[in-house]
Order: sequence, then structure tokens, then C-alpha cells
Amino acid sequence: MPNPSATLTARLHDLVARIYPDIDAQAYVDQLIAAFWPEGHSPRKRPRTPGNTLWSQRDAVVISYGDSLLDGVHKPLDLLYDFLLEHLQGVVRGVHILPFFSFTSDDGFAVSDYRKVNPALGDWADIERIGKSFSLMSDLVLNHVSSQGAWFNAYRQGQAPFDKFFFEASPDDDLSTVVRPRTTPLLQEVETVNGPRHVWCTFSHDQIDLDFRNPEVLLEIVRIIRLHVDEGVRILRLDAVAFIWKEVGTPSIHMPKTHAIIQLLRVLMDFAGETVVLLTETNVPKAENLSYFGQRNEAHSIYNFPLPPLVLHAMMSGSARYIRAWQRAMPPAPLGCAYLNFTASHDGVGMRPAEGLLPPAEIDRMIATAQASGARVSMRALPDGGQSVYELNTSYFSALGRTFAGEDDHQIARFLASQTIVMSLEGIPAFYIHSMLATPNDIDAVERRGMNRAINRHRWDYPTLKARLADPDSNQSRVLAALSGRLRIRARQPAFHPNATQFTLMLDERVFGLWRQSLERDQSIFALHNVSGQPVTIAMEDLNLIADEPWTDLLSGETVQPDQTAVQLAPYQCRWITNRP
Repeated sequence: MPNPSATLTARLHDLVARIYPDIDAQAYVDQLIAAFWPEGHSPRKRPRTPGNTLWSQRDAVVISYGDSLLDGVHKPLDLLYDFLLEHLQGVVRGVHILPFFSFTSDDGFAVSDYRKVNPALGDWADIERIGKSFSLMSDLVLNHVSSQGAWFNAYRQGQAPFDKFFFEASPDDDLSTVVRPRTTPLLQEVETVNGPRHVWCTFSHDQIDLDFRNPEVLLEIVRIIRLHVDEGVRILRLDAVAFIWKEVGTPSIHMPKTHAIIQLLRVLMDFAGETVVLLTETNVPKAENLSYFGQRNEAHSIYNFPLPPLVLHAMMSGSARYIRAWQRAMPPAPLGCAYLNFTASHDGVGMRPAEGLLPPAEIDRMIATAQASGARVSMRALPDGGQSVYELNTSYFSALGRTFAGEDDHQIARFLASQTIVMSLEGIPAFYIHSMLATPNDIDAVERRGMNRAINRHRWDYPTLKARLADPDSNQSRVLAALSGRLRIRARQPAFHPNATQFTLMLDERVFGLWRQSLERDQSIFALHNVSGQPVTIAMEDLNLIADEPWTDLLSGETVQPDQTAVQLAPYQCRWITNRP
């Protein structure tokens, strides 16, 4: 049994008393400590002090399924490792491998065995190998498990402890205010040895929600976290964490005990011998999303969910009006915390985070424009029985094939500008592999699999992809080379530290401009992004470059003189103008 510090014990005791007021808190704290620090492990004597040392400007993340690359011969994880080493070594530091466990549906998010790597992908040795070369992120799918997994089968058979692992409710309960991202019925009737039961299914009927009111559930999740950390995981993505605590008669999202559980996990990470970062996945409007920083005692990092729809709208409309207004009102991340910036993911472009930031008419125009390029739309159920758009399913590259004005010849430049915005903002940039590879919409996969999200979950034939990357004129080669080049430049700029100072510039509406300053205040970067298909002139007086210092555009290599009258931006051109090249 490890010898925990009084500080660790006291912090856990306080949280356990809040989450489970009816149990012996000290006895449960002992169980938690034994679960996370079994034999051979021991906690730190003092917690890590929050600061800006968990990441730097050299950090960027690539997101991929374990089987995004296939050749019919090698293990998919072998191919992913080969691709990472050949093309992204020195470009990104982090790799998020989407659920790589045994599963039954939702491309891995209906986990049937938390402790087993999907044999179709590889094994733990393959995961560990990637984790030795990159900072490895894994998904902790803690809200639900597969209806066909061992846990739920044991529940149906009445086997302890799993007979109390799943959330039950009655069709007669008042569930009218429950918030969820799907339109399927919330409750599913299942047969058990104890008769029929109605289980809670936030997402699908193959994804049965766990009941965290049972303290044993949290203990088991902590044991699983320990396994993942032992296997090399250093970033834990808490999938769908906003939904984990349910109470009949409430919205059952963002519940106080949900936040308390995240705080408890944060305490464990703060005292862990390994450096482990918690990332919460909460695809919700701004204020709700920001709440997961807590008081610097919950997530180390949160997804910047408004960014995908706002960038998409800016590039389609040719106006930075709405993204600029949003960014001006965004607070800097608290000390020891960071935003994770992205535009594309395996799910799609979430529309809920755009609520209140984009007028409904603009959202409708954006959706229609993306649909003209093949995008699909997924809906969610509303408490009043209606439906609203939950997400836009599309490859980000395909979505930027046209603007509100129609198709043009600027798709690649427009797409690169969208990704450069992600690199320029305060926070850590993350890129879905299909953005790095300019993958178009996979319409065939949608029809074949009967799932809208399949449109942006293409599986590349690896020999075909390698041939495309060897062709300097292919979209895949041009985009990967350009993004890699910009990320390499970014990695050398202290002003792009995830927590470096940022101000939003008030420029021509067609330009999204930011001023970044390094933590040491010795480097400034004016990051300018023309979101339109028109050339734009920016008066030098609007940039306020310090005189008597050499200024250079890092992206073009052009020298910029403080006494010149203006800076020119070609359609969709981006500039990183700095005093310390």
C-alpha cells in the first residue's frame, strides 16, 4: 500500500464526501489510492504546481483512427507508425489514436473491453511503440459501454458487481428536460434475470450508460486509467464527460457531481508520478464548455469547440466579422490550462457551439453551401419534441471547395488559411489526419455504412496514399507539405506558446488578425489571415510595428519595414510578421 501524503488524502476525502455523502469517505479514499497506485507505484509527495510548462510552441497533435491507413497486409497500427515517422516526425509531438479497443459500433466508441486492443488494429506493443515516439492521447469512453460487452452481459445475468453498473429509469419518469445529442429513444427495454429493465442510452442503444452513483463504477474507471498510463498514454481524452452523472427530473448534463468527479481525476493526475494531461470533450456552447476548466482544478485542456463552425463560416463568407467578435470576448486560458484548437474531427463540425455566435440565417447558408459539396446533416432531439441541427458531417477540405458565391480555383489556398488560423491562436493546434491529407468527402462510405459520420472517416489504401504523396501536384502532397512546413516554422516561435499573450486586431473585415507576444516579451507576431478571395491592403498604422526593429514575414520570407505605408494580402494569404525571425 503506498504511503500517500496528507494533502492527497484530504483532497480526495473532500471530493468523495461531495460525490458519495452516504459512504465511508476515508475507506473509499483508501480504495482509490490502491486502484491508481497499485503495487510498484507511489504518489508524489506534493502535487504538480500549475504553470505553463506542460506544453510549448513545439506541441501540435494529429488525430487518427487506428485503421485510417490500410494495405491488406500489415497491421494498421504498423502503417500508422510508419506514416507518422516518415511524414510527421518533428512536425507534431502528440498523436491521438481514436478508440483502439475492442468494440461493437460507432467506430470504437461502443467499447466492449477497455483492457484489450482491437486485434484488427494490433496490440498493446504497437500502442506503446507509438507512445515512445510521440505524446500519446487515448479516449477514456467513460459514459457508456457496449451492449454486447462483458460488463452489460453480466448485468443482464445479475452478476455482481455489474448488476449495479448501469443507469436504470422508468418510462414514467419525467425525462422531458434531458439534454442529449441524438434523436433515438433515451430508454431501452432489456430483459434481465430480474425481469425487464429500462436502461439509459444517451447516444445509441448499443451504448449503455454507466451509473456513477455506484462508487464501484468510478473505482473501475480509475483502474482502467492506471492501465492506460502504464501502457504509455499521457493525454486522457474524457469522451462525452458532460453526461456521466444523471438525475431524473434534471437535464442530466454538466451536473455538479460531474464536475466533482473530474476534479477527483485531476487530483489523481496531479499526484501521479507520470505527467498526464486531462482533456475534456464537451461539444456544447461557450460558457458551458469553459466551465470544465473549473477553478484550475478540472481539465488541463478543453476543446475550442466554437472554432470549427466559425472558421468555416469566415472562409465561406469572406468575412471575419463573427470569428473576430467571438475571439475578442474569449478569456485567456487560466494558468496551467490551454485550449485545444481544431477545425475537423472524426465526428463533424458541431453546430451547438455556434449558438449565439452565428445568426441562424448565416448557419443555414453555411450548411447549404457545405451540402452543395456533399455534406450531410445530423440532428438532435429537443426537450419539446422537436429537432435541431447537431453537427455538419463533412470533410473540412471538401466543405471549403466553395464559398457562398460558389466554386472557384482557391480551394487549397482557402483550406490552408483555415488551418493556419488554428496554428496562430492561443492554445495547442490539433489536426485530423484527413485534414493533413486533404481527404475529400467519402460519399461511398456513407452509402455503404448507412452513417453520416462515415463521410469523414475514410480509410486510405496506403500504397495509393504513398503514390499521392510522392506526386508533388496532388492535393495530398501539396497540403501535407504546406501544413508541415508551417508547423515547423511555428515550433520555433516563442510567441506561439499556447499561453503567450494574444490580442485580436480590428482590421479590414476580410482579415482575421491576431497579435501574439512571447511569455518573455521578446518576440511579437502579427498573424494576419485573409479569409476572402479578394486582395486586401492593411495600413501599416493599423499594425503598429515597433520602429528600429527588423520585421519579417515568416511565411513568405519578405522583409516588412515599419515605415512602409501598407501590407498587401493576396486572396487567402496568411502572414506571420515578427520582429524575431
